[in-house]
Amino acid sequence: MAPRSANITVMIRAAFAAAKALKRDFGEVEHLQVSEKGPADFVTRADKRAEQTLREALMQARPDFGFLGEEGTDIKGDGRSRWIVDPLDGTNNFIHGVPHFAISIGLEREGEMVAGVVYQPISDELFWAEKGNGAFVDTPHARSRRLRVSGRKDPARALIATGIPHMGKGDHPAYLRVLERAMARCAGVRRWGAAALDLAFVAAGRYDSYFEYGLQPWDVAAGILLVREAGGYVSDVAGAAHTLASDSIVASSAALHATALDILNGR
Repeated sequence: MAPRSANITVMIRAAFAAAKALKRDFGEVEHLQVSEKGPADFVTRADKRAEQTLREALMQARPDFGFLGEEGTDIKGDGRSRWIVDPLDGTNNFIHGVPHFAISIGLEREGEMVAGVVYQPISDELFWAEKGNGAFVDTPHARSRRLRVSGRKDPARALIATGIPHMGKGDHPAYLRVLERAMARCAGVRRWGAAALDLAFVAAGRYDSYFEYGLQPWDVAAGILLVREAGGYVSDVAGAAHTLASDSIVASSAALHATALDILNGR
């Protein structure tokens, strides 16, 4: 089994603690009280409770670290290390009873992602990575299986994932032009509605590439490290190095990244 640092252990324990309530609430999803916070952007009691559980567990273990959460928590901490958390990536899936959602926890140190955990409570798949030590997945059937991005070079054989802007967000005509180019040159396009899992699936070689626009730091903080540690590339759509401030993301296998950028940019 691959060795885990103390920080990874803290992150995994926090994710498991939050997942207990999420799984219970998912079983009663039709009874959840939901409040809107924007067009097609909902927040549930489960979402808020999961962030509180994560914040308490992570801050108890590392009280000097900062904390940035999707639900609005922003604790500055020592200014050097910061947890970046999405307590329920795939909220709309959760609300509608679609069992494709995850808890995402990233650890940023001095502006660089150094550890990441993405946990899918329903499938019980735990993706984790540390900078310089590789990316791994734990499943109900195997522990610490090393992740590798796919080796496919031909876009005609590639499966690409993306995210479609919610109503009221994004430039839909421009996005559809990009999507049309991707559909014309690859084996298929998937839109599952959970960015952290899309990135984890690229790291696992299940998807060959993933692109999306307008994401927030908590959507990608853990996932970008998974892809990089699995041997993949992460940039923005223009090809510049991806940062948490980037307004777009492309994550691909090393063999396909340049081709993916060409397709997305109409080259």
